[in-house]
Amino acid sequence: MGLRAKFNLLMLAIAILGAGLFALAANPLVNAIAREEVLQSSRIMMESAAGARKYTSEQIAPIVRPMIGERFYPQAVSAYAAKRNFDVIHAKFPDYSYREAALNPSNLQDRASDWEADIINEFRSNPAKTEISVVRSTPTGAMLELARPLVAKKACLECHSTAAAAPASMIKLYGSQNGFGWKEGEIIGAQVVSVPMAASAVRAEHIRELFLIPFLGFLLLMFVSVNLLLNFVVVRPIEHMAKTAEAISLGEINTPEYVYRGNDQLGRLGASFNRMHRSLVEAFRMLGE
Repeated sequence: MGLRAKFNLLMLAIAILGAGLFALAANPLVNAIAREEVLQSSRIMMESAAGARKYTSEQIAPIVRPMIGERFYPQAVSAYAAKRNFDVIHAKFPDYSYREAALNPSNLQDRASDWEADIINEFRSNPAKTEISVVRSTPTGAMLELARPLVAKKACLECHSTAAAAPASMIKLYGSQNGFGWKEGEIIGAQVVSVPMAASAVRAEHIRELFLIPFLGFLLLMFVSVNLLLNFVVVRPIEHMAKTAEAISLGEINTPEYVYRGNDQLGRLGASFNRMHRSLVEAFRMLGE
């Protein structure tokens, strides 16, 4: 096996080890970056829902409220507006969802599931906490859940304080058993945005490729550079010296000296070899005389 092959095998082994260590060190960082990007997208969707809620409570509800006595209009409810607004996103991305889960809602479709209730109770136990994100296993795959607390405001109590105070049209639609007893400032539920972790995995793979391509380019550049350096600085001078030594060993003592221009180890080796060559030529001359 030649010197170049040995060097290349060594560099290949180092490159494989380096790639493994790089992957080991980069994977947690890449996954964290990808998850944070997905969380950021979830936060944007959450803010979109919050914007729909704010617009409805400030612009729509005051107009519709006088008519609620005769007929209940869910369009005046900020939660309804937020969910209908999210339907646009859900139509394009069916795996994405938005819920406003409550422990005691008027509409039983909004009743919190067990895991949503755990999140709501976590908010109730820690009122200073403004956001919770968890990864949950589902039959369709892992889901990233982003939740924010829903706090009962004074305007909410017009419909949710007691059944007697609630609009008759609302009682007719939802009944008088659920959605009452709320208190101002109480955390009664949570906004929950669900995003499939597959989105995070796809993003992580993309980021990994962005890391890997420059790294592979660096390895390729290193291979080419080392091989060029090895060829011109080590292999070719040694091959010239080897050919010269072989010729002399076969009796061709008048073979021209090989001149290596350099002050490194190969330069000193070449100078020593040429001195030996000259000494050998002088010895043959003296024997001839």
